[in-house]
Amino acid sequence: MSYELLIKNAVLRGADNALTQVGIRGDKIVAVGAQLGGEAERVIDAEGGLVTESFVNGHLHLCKVYTLARMDEAAMQAYTDGSMGGAMTGIELAAKVKEDYDESWIIENVRKALDLAVRFGNTHIRAFADTDTKAKLEGVRALIRAREEYKDRVTLEVVAFPQDGVVRDPGARDYVEEAIRLGADVVGGIPWIEYTDKDAQEHIDQMFEIAMRYDKPVSMLIDDAGDATLRTLEMLAVKTIETGWEGRVTAQHCRAMALYPEPYYRKIEYLLKRAKIGVVSDPQTGPLYARVRDLYQAGVRIALGQDDIADAYYPFGRNNMLEVAFLAAHLMWMNSRPEMEILYNLITTNAAEALGLEGHKLEVGGKADLVVLEANAVWEAIWNHDAPRFVVKNGKLIKG
Repeated sequence: MSYELLIKNAVLRGADNALTQVGIRGDKIVAVGAQLGGEAERVIDAEGGLVTESFVNGHLHLCKVYTLARMDEAAMQAYTDGSMGGAMTGIELAAKVKEDYDESWIIENVRKALDLAVRFGNTHIRAFADTDTKAKLEGVRALIRAREEYKDRVTLEVVAFPQDGVVRDPGARDYVEEAIRLGADVVGGIPWIEYTDKDAQEHIDQMFEIAMRYDKPVSMLIDDAGDATLRTLEMLAVKTIETGWEGRVTAQHCRAMALYPEPYYRKIEYLLKRAKIGVVSDPQTGPLYARVRDLYQAGVRIALGQDDIADAYYPFGRNNMLEVAFLAAHLMWMNSRPEMEILYNLITTNAAEALGLEGHKLEVGGKADLVVLEANAVWEAIWNHDAPRFVVKNGKLIKG
C-alpha cells in the first residue's frame, strides 16, 4: 500500500507507549499498525510524541475576538459576578461594541484568531456572529469570508446569533434569516435573554422555524446566569424532540444547571439524552458551569469550548483547546489521570460528537485531522498545553 502521508514513531492513546505508524491517503486514515509496508510521499517522525485527533472548539464568539480594548470593565464585572446575577446586564453593556461593527476590522481580528487555531491544532470551530439590529450582518459577512479563506486549515461553522434576543429586538429574526441566505451554517439563539417564559418560547419557535425551512442545525446559548428558575434548556430539548431535530442541536453554557435541585437535574439529563443535544461548557469564562462530569458519565454529548478571546466577557484565550482543558482541570477539580483523559475527549472525539461531526476518530476510515504533540501522554499534554509539533488537516500537513 502507498501513502500520501505516513506518521511514524507515534504514541497513540491507550497504547502503553508502543510506537505506531499511521498511513494517510487523501483525507482518510487508511492504515494503523506497528510497521506499515509500502511507500510514502511524505513522512513525519513523531519521535515518540502523542498523536491524536485534532482539537474541536464547539463555541467561540469569533466576531468579538480582540474587542476588549473597545470596552470598559463594567460589562465583564457584571457578567462574572460570583452569582452571575448580573449576567443579562453584562450582555447589555457589552452590546456597545456593536455600535462600530464593520466587516473591515472584524475580519482582521478573525484572521488573527484563526492563525492561532492553526498553530494550536484547533481545526474545527463553531463560530458565533452577532446577527441583530445593532450588528446587522457585518460579523456574519466577516466570518463567511474567513470560512472560505481558511477552508483548507480550519473548518468554520458560522452561527447566525441574535445576541440581544428576538422578541425584545424586533427585526433580529429577519437578520438571522438573511444571514442563512447569505451562507451561514447554523441558526443561533439565546432564549433566556427574553423577559418572559412566553417570549423565550417564542424565540425558540422562531429560530426553529428558520432552521427547519433551510434544513440547518441549531446552536443556542442557554440559561447563562445564576438563576435556578431558568427553564430554556428544557424548552429547547422539548422543541428538539417535537420537531425531530435530534442530533442537530447544541446548547452552549447551561450555567444555571449548577443550581438545579437534583430531581429537576435528573429530568433534564434524560431530556438531553433523548434529544441527542450536545452541551458545550466554558467553565473558564464564568463562575458557574454545567455539570460536566455528571453529563459525561450519563452519556450526554458534552464538550468544552473556548467561548471568548480578549473581549468584554473574558480577557484571555488563545484558541488553544489544551489550555481550555488545563483550566477546566483546575476549575472542576478533574485532576486525576482518568479525569484528564475525559477532558481530552471533551476537546476531541466527544466534542466532535456534540457538534454532529462524523469520522473524527484516529482509526482506519477516520478523517485525517490529526495533531502530533511534544508530550507522550495526555496528562503531560494538558500540563504543558504547548502547541503541537505538527497539524494535519484533511490529510495535508498544515503546520510543521
